[in-house]
Amino acid sequence: MNPGKLYLIPTPLGDTEPAACLPQSVLETACGLHCFVVEELRTARRFLSRYGLRGHIDELDLHELNEHTTPAEVEALLPLFDGQDVGLMSEAGLPAVADPGAALVALCHRHGIEVVPLVGPSSLMLALMGSGLNGQSFAFRGYIPAKTDERRAALKELEKQSRTLNQSQILIETPYRNDALLGDMLQMLSPATQLCIAADITLPTQFIQTKTVAQWRKYCHPEHSEGSPIGKRPCVFILLA
Repeated sequence: MNPGKLYLIPTPLGDTEPAACLPQSVLETACGLHCFVVEELRTARRFLSRYGLRGHIDELDLHELNEHTTPAEVEALLPLFDGQDVGLMSEAGLPAVADPGAALVALCHRHGIEVVPLVGPSSLMLALMGSGLNGQSFAFRGYIPAKTDERRAALKELEKQSRTLNQSQILIETPYRNDALLGDMLQMLSPATQLCIAADITLPTQFIQTKTVAQWRKYCHPEHSEGSPIGKRPCVFILLA
């Protein structure tokens, strides 16, 4: 029996209608699948219902793959591809980018299973596009350390690399630590370093602004009416020294 394919199915970055950020062909492909590997069952059911499978969710074969999934559990997903195509979905945006689903993609490559990435929103690229910073040379650094001292040291090192290479440094953080990260950025980075803050990308509450660190210090000062521009929202940070 020929193996199926793995379709990488993007999801909206928030409470956005799928048709507003996904091509019709992606929605049709998703609705043509029966088996899915997903990061979180409840979120996946909601997305697939809005994609066009409302009323058929209980008929689907859904399997979880998240940060707690072991390598052995990933290997155990291989029989899913016996004669059928499988969809991979993340909690938001593109699967397998800063996402545990990358382990399934790697498994498919090891076993000669075709991987088909589909078009959808990437918070990282949309933030870079909207930042006005260097899109010719950039690096995605993912999550930096959560402990204050380690985080501050990492920020200084990223700023140094950015200055040496003239390279945009892209970071993400768990929403509840956004303000702590921003506070350390404003304290540790040089006043002339440029910093883009991009929150709620593609949503009605979207916020994308690039300022120098010195300008952000004034903007976020307690006496300023705006205060913190992000709070506990999905956010991408880009710095360029």
